[in-house]
Amino acid sequence: MGKLILFDMVSIDGYFAAPGGELDWHNVDEEFQLFAIEQLDSAAALLFGRVTYQLMAAFWPSPEALKADPQTAARMNSLPKYVVSRTLKSADWNNTQLLKRVDPDEIRALRDAKDKHLFLLGSAELAASLAALDLIDEYRVMVNPIALGGGLPLFRELREPRRFDLIAARTFRNGNVLLYYRPVRA
Repeated sequence: MGKLILFDMVSIDGYFAAPGGELDWHNVDEEFQLFAIEQLDSAAALLFGRVTYQLMAAFWPSPEALKADPQTAARMNSLPKYVVSRTLKSADWNNTQLLKRVDPDEIRALRDAKDKHLFLLGSAELAASLAALDLIDEYRVMVNPIALGGGLPLFRELREPRRFDLIAARTFRNGNVLLYYRPVRA
């Protein structure tokens, strides 16, 4: 049985995106790209909220992405994908299924369907919804060595405090630190 794993990058002062939603501050290099490929190779499928889905669907199939990072692009384009959105009419990126709402049973079924994992990438609002339903099994938060001074916090929609156990940490040469957490469940 796989896990539902959240992966997100944050600034050292805790922001998921800059004030205008920009992500150009992400500290990505060759070591990160190798990690991304390794992580995608452990994925059965990817899960997105609407905003992150639209960003990813616009980038990964593009000639720019295919040229700049062909290995990651191949994986992103071929993996099964699910997007949760009440407003999208269709999801046209290869291998994508549209989910009209967060259905805990449906999310559990997607997670449990394979031995590999279901990865939630980005998607701060969806992450908060899934966290509130206690559906996320592991949180992978990569802290980038930058302070933004403002922006969008990763869990801005979370309504009550959550506790976590640190299960691993990895330091990257570029200053990124990847923290692996498991939620403390009562």
